[in-house]
Amino acid sequence: MKQFISANDVTNMDALVKKALAYKANPFKDKLLGAGKRIGLLFLNPSMRTRLSTQIAAQNLGMEAIVFNVGSEGWALEFEEEAIMSGSTVEHVKDAAPIMGKYFDVLAIRTFPSLKNKDDDYSELYIKQFIKYAGIPVVSLESATLHPLQSFTDVITITELLQQRPPLNKKPKVVLTWAPHVKPLPQCVANSFAQWMTAWDGVDFVITHPEDYELNEQFTKGATITHNQDKALKDADFVYVKNWSTYTDYGRMYCNDPRWMLTQQKLLLTNNAKVMHCLPVRRNVELSDEVLDSTNSIVTLQAGNRVWAAQTVLSEILAHG
Repeated sequence: MKQFISANDVTNMDALVKKALAYKANPFKDKLLGAGKRIGLLFLNPSMRTRLSTQIAAQNLGMEAIVFNVGSEGWALEFEEEAIMSGSTVEHVKDAAPIMGKYFDVLAIRTFPSLKNKDDDYSELYIKQFIKYAGIPVVSLESATLHPLQSFTDVITITELLQQRPPLNKKPKVVLTWAPHVKPLPQCVANSFAQWMTAWDGVDFVITHPEDYELNEQFTKGATITHNQDKALKDADFVYVKNWSTYTDYGRMYCNDPRWMLTQQKLLLTNNAKVMHCLPVRRNVELSDEVLDSTNSIVTLQAGNRVWAAQTVLSEILAHG
């Protein structure tokens, strides 16, 4: 693995999940793999779980992790080629990224979309420019359109729980359901989860959302899509709850119907489904207290598995990059 930007960088998903669960069972079995190596964690946007889990993962492998909050601790970066830098940006990425390449062995970057210009966001300019100019492996800690470490974690979590229960006589049904929110959110997590689920042969994947909330078809091709949440939830084994803003009329929030919030009553339609969310979560807006605090909720398990996802990716890069 030379970089980790999306599911397309994974050649054998099941083998990668197996490796992650082995790290969970024995976190320090490769504690010398990253000895003498450094990873730079660059944050253009806030983070809690992604930042902490990646630091821990790097340390488990013997790497030194250095965190740099670009927006608050560094110069404002310019990413456009041939830009006339007479505005607020102070340093061009083509000058900054090669220096990062000298300081670090791996570079991990987190950035969010603006939700203002779809073409700009979906071009993935920021992370592509770091890949172009850094000269070292790049890991996405979330980009304008995808959150691959989160989605890899989700596959690990689903697999782990499936291994702990009697075999099903069918593929497990996994449902991604839109949820209300107080503001429009990026499509990153939803896009990424859809990309990984459609690439994974092991599940029956369904997406449900109100009209006008269709995601980009490049990520959802192969999924069953319905506007009927009750129909989607029927017999589901896992339910992933997430808000996202509109894609076609980009970055907007049309419907905010509270009836889309997942409740214990709606869970009765499922096969006693486990409930997932990437966190942070707006309680009693996206998910009710009764669901989040129930035995159906696996959000804490899911967040804990972020360490093993990151550790697996870093070990693959260190061993084969």
